[in-house]
Amino acid sequence: MSTKGRKLTVATFVLLFLLTACNQPVDTGSSNTQIMLAAYTVPKEAYQKEIIPAFQKQWKEKTGQTVTFKESYVGSGAQARAIVNGLEADVAALSLEGDIETIHKAGLITHDWKQRPHNGMITRSVVAFGVKKGNPLTIREWQDLTKPGIAVLYPSPRTSGGAMWDINAIYGAGLKMAEMETGKKDPDRGRELLSAIQKNVKVMDNSGRESMTTFEKGLGDVVVTYENELLLRNMEQPLYDVIYPKATILIENPVALVDKNVDKHGNRAVVEAFVAYLQSTEAQRAFAKYGFRPVDPTVMAETKDKFPEPEWLFDIDYLGGWATASEQIYGPQGVWTGIVEGKKGS
Repeated sequence: MSTKGRKLTVATFVLLFLLTACNQPVDTGSSNTQIMLAAYTVPKEAYQKEIIPAFQKQWKEKTGQTVTFKESYVGSGAQARAIVNGLEADVAALSLEGDIETIHKAGLITHDWKQRPHNGMITRSVVAFGVKKGNPLTIREWQDLTKPGIAVLYPSPRTSGGAMWDINAIYGAGLKMAEMETGKKDPDRGRELLSAIQKNVKVMDNSGRESMTTFEKGLGDVVVTYENELLLRNMEQPLYDVIYPKATILIENPVALVDKNVDKHGNRAVVEAFVAYLQSTEAQRAFAKYGFRPVDPTVMAETKDKFPEPEWLFDIDYLGGWATASEQIYGPQGVWTGIVEGKKGS
């Protein structure tokens, strides 16, 4: 073989070696690894200021690896669609079960994510009202949001999981109030309450975080949002009164490892450890610090004075579960769809 031929053979071998090496899983055999976290907007501070740094420290001490994070924070529904459309997230930490199921149905999550403790949930909250300090308009209950001249804010359910929780809370409150008065749920009461409040909604932003930003700019008399969004704003100084209506919904927020992306990236060990860490006592205390209700019973007991229990609290099962609620409220003939399109929903 000529010298030139030998040089080409060596060069080809080196190139093939490098390409092969670059496609090998980067896990505990390397000094560095990476996690791509795709989350809804609301827990951004908890992740960036507490949870990610604590996990990085723990993982470094355990394995010697430095783990870096790429992060994306947008509305939950938009985030789910981004993952389905090619965002290579290793972890989906979203607002609601249905958004995780969107990724699952696309074939990207292949395991039973609800088999984790707490059915795969990592935080809880409730839907509450935020009003200006001192509550100048004396807003106490959902009916107060139907009064003429009251400017209401909540985001759009087309992009925001938080908005779906808000709308579920309103519709469910109508059912609950009817049940407490008559002994039976009345869908008409739910529709009437939702329709009356929707007439007073001035802006529907893309996410719960954007709705809070709009409220902070001085637009609106009341923002319907996650309790934790309001507690976060009040951490350093009390900016808003947090109002808990008697009837409201318990919010539960899921997380799941995205199998197809993890297998492509070869980082399953560190991603599984991070997902497990989110339910640890340490992470649950961090979530509680930023206003989220813990799923861990021990941490919830430690923080119970921070989180009032609304009198007529209900969960998604009260509305028949997510599949039923999605169809009856947001489907083509759904209640909310009918209201915003100017026709009577089913």
